[in-house]
Amino acid sequence: MSNNVRIRTLLLLVLLAGVSTGCVMNGPPRVGVVYISRQPPVERVEVIPAAPAVGFVWIRGWWAWRDAEFAWMQGRWERPIEGRREWVPHRWVHDRNGWYLVEGHWR
Repeated sequence: MSNNVRIRTLLLLVLLAGVSTGCVMNGPPRVGVVYISRQPPVERVEVIPAAPAVGFVWIRGWWAWRDAEFAWMQGRWERPIEGRREWVPHRWVHDRNGWYLVEGHWR
């Protein structure tokens, strides 16, 4: 097989992989998700107060979408749910349908 044929075959495979991945990643809007067109503001810098007791975990602040506006939800200390130790923070995700919030949760 000549080098030109190998290069063309490789390019075709890369192109097909990209197209198939794009189709999976850019599917229809998610059910039960509220999409907004505006990008959330940059996270605020918070001063973290001392923990109220041993075993508490800091949950950093995040931007919520309330009444067609972004609202800052301040960070707080919480005790982990039994059997869980790590807090996965809230985060905003962007896809072709807009921005949507993935809620924070314990794991």
